[in-house]
Amino acid sequence: MNSKYNNTSYGRSIDWFTILIYSALVVLGWMAVYSSTYNITGINYIFDLSKNYGKQMMFIGIAALIALMIMTVEYRFFFGFSYFIYATVIVLLIAVLVLGDHTKGAQAWFKIGEFKIQPSEFAKFATALAFAKFLSPFNFKLTDSKNLWKAVAIVAVPALLVLVQNDTGTFLVFIFFSLVFYREGLNGLFLAIGAIVMVLCIAALLVKTELLYIILTSLSLITFMLFRGYKKLWWIIVIVWISSMGIVSTTSYGLKHLQPHQQKRILSLFGLEVDKSGVDYQKDNSLMAISSGGFSGKGYLEGSITKGKYVPEQSTDFIFCTIAEEFGWMGSLSVISLFMLLILRIIYLSERQRSRYNRVYGYSVACIIFSHFLINMGMAMGLLPIIGIPLPFISYGGSATLSFTILLFIFVKIDSHRMQDLSR
Repeated sequence: MNSKYNNTSYGRSIDWFTILIYSALVVLGWMAVYSSTYNITGINYIFDLSKNYGKQMMFIGIAALIALMIMTVEYRFFFGFSYFIYATVIVLLIAVLVLGDHTKGAQAWFKIGEFKIQPSEFAKFATALAFAKFLSPFNFKLTDSKNLWKAVAIVAVPALLVLVQNDTGTFLVFIFFSLVFYREGLNGLFLAIGAIVMVLCIAALLVKTELLYIILTSLSLITFMLFRGYKKLWWIIVIVWISSMGIVSTTSYGLKHLQPHQQKRILSLFGLEVDKSGVDYQKDNSLMAISSGGFSGKGYLEGSITKGKYVPEQSTDFIFCTIAEEFGWMGSLSVISLFMLLILRIIYLSERQRSRYNRVYGYSVACIIFSHFLINMGMAMGLLPIIGIPLPFISYGGSATLSFTILLFIFVKIDSHRMQDLSR
């Protein structure tokens, strides 16, 4: 290593602001986990490993050690072993389908004693590493069709394996890699096509399938008549029509094969079914907890809805309601601000990288954290279906805490060597 980067100069090159935001979120998260499982009538020993807050304290300690190890490892290690790490995680994703523990409708965990490890959490940073390395060569062009399909495959393989595990939340996270594709030169037309596909999927839920077939066929015929003089456009119209019909059919078929409670949550979200069975119990009580916090909240450990255990999974997927009830609008705004600061900081650091590998990985980190933040907040506020996804650095969970720490600190590490060109 060049002496320019030794000792004190290396310490100065570390982005301590990012580490400070990370630390604030982790501490706030532990406080929320402690509050959500706090027993007002019993003894609450913070190192009690039989409680979620005790386990989370242990997870945070392990995460801190891993972060320290990452910062002491030779920075070229991550570039050199990107594909190996990716391949290892792919093997684990396949193995969990055979040897994994079936919990809450998903077979996505390895059970080791009292603890569980979820490979899909680690698949995110592994995919980001492999994706960054694939795009890193000099003069690499993502617009080349062969390169594009290979890049898509790197993201699609773990995404599909996660989907087979019935982990819909994590699957959606991989879709956000499309933003990195766009940053690296993919035509915005592809994002527009993605938006159209999303509209068709929603339309397939809101409109009867047969009626939607008629509408799409009619629009295609009208378009065909308007451009009947342009024979070169005929095949495009036909392909668009077939693709649209396929998307509608797939969406309708997929909805029918979801678990009953998942179907009800999606239909209820769009107002297509009145919730009479209590399937929206989590969402309703989450909204109640958030709104009851008011401007400044009820005070730490004073949340009546939280203490009454009215919100299931309130230390994991619905941890935000605990914060909103006890710290109110101000506390909620603080959490949102911290996440926005972190995401914007990562994007800023990514743009100043000299290496394409560093930049692509940085944008991947930002997109992964943003997707979790957006989906989790959307669930808690009743804007999105409840699919189960943690809030980064805050929700209870060993796999999530460790994987997000690894994800972020790998970027902090390679950013600290940004003046050295990592690509070959």
